Amino acid sequence: MFQFFINAIGTVRWLNLFALLILLFIWLPCKAQPLKLDGEWYEVPSYSYCAGSAILQCAGVVQVDQLNKTGGRFFWQGNFEIGQTTRLVVDFKNSSVIGRFHHRVFDDHGRLVAEAGGGIQSVLPNPFFLRHGREFTLLPGHYRLITEISSPFFLAQPIPYLDTLVHYQQAIKPGDALTLLCMGALLGLMFYYAVLAGIRRNATDGFYALFILGNLLYNGTALLVYTDLFGLHWFYLISFPILFSNGIYVLFVLRLLDITSVANPRLYQLGMALLGLFAAFALLALFKPNWSLELDRTGVALFLGYGVLTGIVRNRQGHFSASMYLAAVLVFFVLGILAISLGRLAGLHTIYVEHLGLLAVTVEALLLALVLARQFSQLRMQFERAYVHATQDALTSLQNRRGFVEAGNSEVERSKRYGHPLSVIYLDLDNFKQLNDTRGHDIGDAALSAIAHALRSVLRSNDLLARLGGDEFAMMLPEIGPEAVTEVGRKVFIAVNNALQDFPPVTASIGVIGFAKVTWTFSDIMKVADELMYEVKKTGKNNVSFRHYD
Repeated sequence: MFQFFINAIGTVRWLNLFALLILLFIWLPCKAQPLKLDGEWYEVPSYSYCAGSAILQCAGVVQVDQLNKTGGRFFWQGNFEIGQTTRLVVDFKNSSVIGRFHHRVFDDHGRLVAEAGGGIQSVLPNPFFLRHGREFTLLPGHYRLITEISSPFFLAQPIPYLDTLVHYQQAIKPGDALTLLCMGALLGLMFYYAVLAGIRRNATDGFYALFILGNLLYNGTALLVYTDLFGLHWFYLISFPILFSNGIYVLFVLRLLDITSVANPRLYQLGMALLGLFAAFALLALFKPNWSLELDRTGVALFLGYGVLTGIVRNRQGHFSASMYLAAVLVFFVLGILAISLGRLAGLHTIYVEHLGLLAVTVEALLLALVLARQFSQLRMQFERAYVHATQDALTSLQNRRGFVEAGNSEVERSKRYGHPLSVIYLDLDNFKQLNDTRGHDIGDAALSAIAHALRSVLRSNDLLARLGGDEFAMMLPEIGPEAVTEVGRKVFIAVNNALQDFPPVTASIGVIGFAKVTWTFSDIMKVADELMYEVKKTGKNNVSFRHYD
């Protein structure tokens, strides 16, 4: 439980950091100076033809407080006044999810003086990148703006507003930068996870790459990226990809947190139930496409709640990745719930609700990249520990035979390549079995440890030093040739004999060979060093013998 609260504190720090980031992007657009424009929404039956300045007299027109989330056809009527000839821009605040729109500006005599249209489903080009803004130049006077909107569904409440061209051009920059920055980050992360899925053959990475892809399709369409860059106008790219990515996210969580029917039956069953529900949502959306975005909202709320729940439970159970995943999903939860529940952003004109959703996904993807990095770090530490255990002698902490052979082969090849000198010292203890038999194996182990300490004291840190097994030791000395190794061999012999004074009758037989230039293989070098050591044993033991090769 204590660890859980520590993790919670870390989560709060992340939340504060990203809250500051959001505030930075929100403060800048507040410099927009919209003109006063008051108006009301009216719903018009789809079969009714209604145009001109007298829409209130059209049959079936009903005033509404807000637009239906499941779409329809609506008119907005508002009045404004300008005191001098001005270049104005009409745009929508709160949301950019608009199928089609058409602005008409009438003077105080009811004459049409300007009009323009557009929308995601419209093939008309956008004069302002990633925006629905339309520019008008009007003379001083009183005007009425009538905006017609038709859309299969709405994410939030798009409301027309007026701004001067100069202020508008500056105000839209932070939001556009946020869109491109997050889209670029998501695109890079999608390829990153896709490549990892292929290399590691890991379904977890593949599921998250698909989840990001769904959000790229949605956000790129909703924020006009694909419309402006590629001329794509299929409106349902805003909703249908999310129907599938919601289920993909549940699969991702099941894999990431190792939730199985055996280890965590309740969480697993809940996840399976959500997958079944999301499949039903996708089927329903085929028959009721204008409800698809509302089904998305419900799905997002459900998978976010499931992510938080599983993160908390698995964190308490001590799962390795759960604490960092919990931090990521909590940030995602806060921003995601705001994105699916807000209809308006008070006081803001060029930051959309869609921007919050895009930022939520990007932040979570970046934080989950940290989770992945932590997993890689843990795997590397495990590998390094396993490698040490496989290549290190447990008693003396020197390299074992395997480690010495690997490092020695590399060192011999390096010396051959660059023509550098190399020397090898081979040491075998005399009468070591007698010591074990008379004084016990504990004393024998102490003798081996004392020798290892003595050898370290006279050799350099870059020399290779190993206990090959039993009472055999080997040393490889890079950059030391025949002349220099003679002195080193004598120092080794003296240091070992000093160390063995407390362990009679043990002594050491040592063979030393030095190469001015290496032409032999590692195995040949070790074979000759071993033979030289045995010559010492045959001629009386407790001595050192040298052999030099130019």
